Parts: sequence; C-alpha cells; structure tokens
Amino acid sequence: MKKAGRRKTGLAPLKPDSLGHALFHAAKLVAAVLEGTSLTECYERVVRANPDWSESMRGAVRDLAWSSLRDYGRGDATLRHFLGKPLPVSVHALLLVAVYRLEQRPEQAHTLVNQAVDAAAHLVAGLKGVVNGVLRNVLRQQTNFAVWRDEDITALHAYPAWWIARIQREYGNDWESILASGNLHPPMSLRVNRRRTSVESYLSELADAGIDAKRLENDALLLEYPLPISKLPGFTEGRVSVQDAGAQWAAPWLCPCNGDRVLDACAAPGGKGAHLLELADIELTALELDPMRAERMHENFARLGLPANIIVADCRALDTWWDGRPFDRILADVPCSASGVVRRHPDIKWLRRDSDIGKFVAQQANIINTLWQTLAYGGTILYVTCSIFDDENHRQIEHFLVRHPDAELFMPQTCRIHPLLPTTDHDGFYYACLRKKNRHA
Repeated sequence: MKKAGRRKTGLAPLKPDSLGHALFHAAKLVAAVLEGTSLTECYERVVRANPDWSESMRGAVRDLAWSSLRDYGRGDATLRHFLGKPLPVSVHALLLVAVYRLEQRPEQAHTLVNQAVDAAAHLVAGLKGVVNGVLRNVLRQQTNFAVWRDEDITALHAYPAWWIARIQREYGNDWESILASGNLHPPMSLRVNRRRTSVESYLSELADAGIDAKRLENDALLLEYPLPISKLPGFTEGRVSVQDAGAQWAAPWLCPCNGDRVLDACAAPGGKGAHLLELADIELTALELDPMRAERMHENFARLGLPANIIVADCRALDTWWDGRPFDRILADVPCSASGVVRRHPDIKWLRRDSDIGKFVAQQANIINTLWQTLAYGGTILYVTCSIFDDENHRQIEHFLVRHPDAELFMPQTCRIHPLLPTTDHDGFYYACLRKKNRHA
C-alpha cells in the first residue's frame, strides 16, 4: 500500500519577474473590481502581501490592471464575440488584461499568449485551453475590433452609457474630448514644500538628477514622465510631495493668512491641508473618519515637518469634535463621484451607478450645511470636489445659496481657472468660495 502524501500537480510556479506573474496578479485585481471592490485597496493589499516584488514588477502589475480597467468597455465588448458562455470572473479578467496587452504590444503576441496560458493554469487549470483558444482567435480577428466597437457606445468611449449621457447633456460639443481626457494615463506632478526649499531650487535638483519637469501657473511641477517616489530628490526629507496640479489650486483658492484658525473637514490623504500649512502659519484642525487613513496623515505631516491637530471624527457630528470656537477658513473637500479623476481610479467608471450621484449630492449638502455653523462671520469655506458632474458642483452651490442668505459666492483674485476639466496637465476639479456675510452686513 502506497503512503499517503502530498498530491503532485506538476504545476511549476510562475517566475517572480515574468510577464505571466504580472498577468496573474493584474487579473486578480481586475476580478476583484468586477466583483465590486476598490482597485486601490486591493492593490495595496497585494503589495503588502508581496514585499519581495521588484519595483518593475509592482509597476507592471499596476499598469496592466489600471490600463485594462481604463479600457474595460472596449475589452469586454470585444470578448463578447469570442465567448460562448460565461467564464469564472478570474479567467474573464485575465482575458481582459491579455486582450489589452495584445493591442498595445502586438509584436509580443506569441510570448503574451504563452504567458497568459501559464497564468490561467494558476487561476483555473482546467480552462487554460480555453484561454489559449480565445487569445489565438482574438489574434486572427483583430481587424474586426474597430467595427464591433463602433456599434457600441460603451465600447467606443470606454464609459458606461449613463456616464456618457450625463457628459453629453452637460458639456455640449465638448463631451467627446472630456471623455477622451479621462482615458489618458494620468500625469505626475509635484508640490514643493516651501518651508524646506524653494520651487526654483527644487527645479535645479530635478535637472541635476536628469528629471525633466516644467513649472505650471500655480507652481506645481509637472514631470515629463512619471517615476517612482524613490527617484525623487529629497522626498524622504520632506522637500517635496506628489500631488496632482489641479489639486494644488485648493490652497491658493482658500488663501490662508498667518494666525488663521483653519479646518480641513474631510482631510485624508492630507495633501491639501499640508499645502495650507506650507503657505502660512495657521492653526490647522484636520478631521478624518477612517483611523487608518488618519494614521497615514500623521506620517505624511511628520515627513513634511508640519504641525496639525488630526482628529478621527465625522465632520457632521459637531458634538464629537468641535469646541465651539469658529474657524476663519474651512476646506470642505467633500466625498463625491470622483468623475474628474477616473484616469487615476478607472474602477470608478464601472463601480459607480447613476443613482449614486443623488446620494453624493445629499451627503455633500449635509456636510456644508453643518460646517457653515462653525464658520466665523467674514470667514470662508472652500467647497471642493474632484467631480465634473453639474449636480455635485454649481447646482449644489446654487441650492446652498438659496438655503443660506448669509452666504455669498466669490472668486479669489489670484484664481481664474474654473472649472478645472481634466487635461494633459491635471485632473478635473470644482472649486467654490463661500463667504459668510458679517452679522450686520
């Protein structure tokens, strides 16, 4: 009688730095999104679980997953022509990633198919033949892709139909260019910590390191090519932070003065609050609902050498955090659809529903109505979203002004770019300054 032992599968592990390894993990990330999970959260868990990954492997997995989801509307429409019945979500996700890669790197077709089959064996071994057959069929019929996609508006623009309809309705003739901007790879911009160096000095540091960058109107430094933060001079020492150029308009819009008592009401990850502290000697209170995100803020502020009173609290629950002293300025970077930053978070396009927008609008109104009570007379709230949908932006502010006759809308003299639609330089944002009229005005 044979001894019982471990079953031998004969399945060799994927090589740690192979394309198959990257395809396998990218597919698992895409599958998680298709099942309703945040891409960023999944990626962070995977990176923590694989501390030995090289920088190039982290980049490859990230690029494959993010790009495949950015292009999901097209990839899924293409696969419908090759799949006779539904596949397990992990295998479907692998095919999405592989189809994207085949279109981007047709010269690697042979290697890609072989590596995708290897990855499939580690996902669902019995379906590696299906993956092989589908991908070889894809290669034979690539000339048909354009025709298939022209017949499907979701495939043509890589957005859900409801999203496309909103942009068409709200932006008229510009709708196609706005959608196209959201499908680009995002730019990488830096914010210089002026308490530790100057913009001019840091530009020189970048030049000495062989890193090309240009200075934008708001002093954001736009890199010609994204790169790991480990390559940035002085990052660990707190001389610079990574922050989208569009987000770097928040501090100039709020325009803090020395001595101001300032509230950052929805603070994580803390970039806008840190920028305020870099520009003026203020007393900053930063609220964050999630304890883990609040802890990361402590780390970020410590790296930059900036003091802030970080409190884990819901900004709407005044009795849990407010001491009754009014604030001179309030940054209300409210939860939103994030429709202006979808190229950074492509899962948003496919996880959001049209019905979600009304829920965000109600939450935003609740937040600014509550925060208005904590603002001093003559003080300013800066309302911020990273949305490009009207309901969350100027319509929200119009309704607020009707509810609050003691509020007035104004634009700072130094800030004339509004609204910020996504471009090659920055993501999409909305800013609105609301001043509380003096009691006897």
